[in-house]
Amino acid sequence: MSGWIEVVVGSMYSGKTEELIRRVRRAQYAKLKVQVFKPIIDQRYHQNNVTSHNKNQVEALPLASIHDIWDYLEIDTKVVAFDEGQFFTMELVQVCRDLAARGLRVIISGLDMDWRGQPFEPIPTLMAIAEDVTKHRAICTKCGELATYTQKIGGSAESQIEVGSQDFYEARCRSHFKPKVEQLAPSVDFYLDKGLF
Repeated sequence: MSGWIEVVVGSMYSGKTEELIRRVRRAQYAKLKVQVFKPIIDQRYHQNNVTSHNKNQVEALPLASIHDIWDYLEIDTKVVAFDEGQFFTMELVQVCRDLAARGLRVIISGLDMDWRGQPFEPIPTLMAIAEDVTKHRAICTKCGELATYTQKIGGSAESQIEVGSQDFYEARCRSHFKPKVEQLAPSVDFYLDKGLF
């Protein structure tokens, strides 16, 4: 049996994890043995599940290193899925090649660009070697147009990687994206909560 690599990419809030979960569930319905992995640093919603922003989830094993997969991979596994692939090192590329060479279907979801609008490795390299690439788009929080960028609105301006959700990131179209941390003005609720109104 020939293996292959599928990559699902896009900005934050574009439905990448939702699509990964959908593909995993379809494989499970087909009675294929599936294993799902995620980077250990992604603890936003659940420690041992891959969870979409709308709270759909599937069980996953968190990995501290991509090479830890070889300790957990079961002999009868037919499909391997990785969520948040951008948080793994470039070694994910060779691991995916090795898995596909063994005849496995490999599914990876991740950001193709970081919050600076730059390619977010290893996802672009995986896109180049994959048999199938799907790019999802979100909705711009400023104008409602299709969004392909992730705007950073909080946190550090130093690091490429900072795990967060609505507190740190928004989806933006090309017109409203700025490759910097755009600190938003606090909402009225913020001032009410602080007793400042």
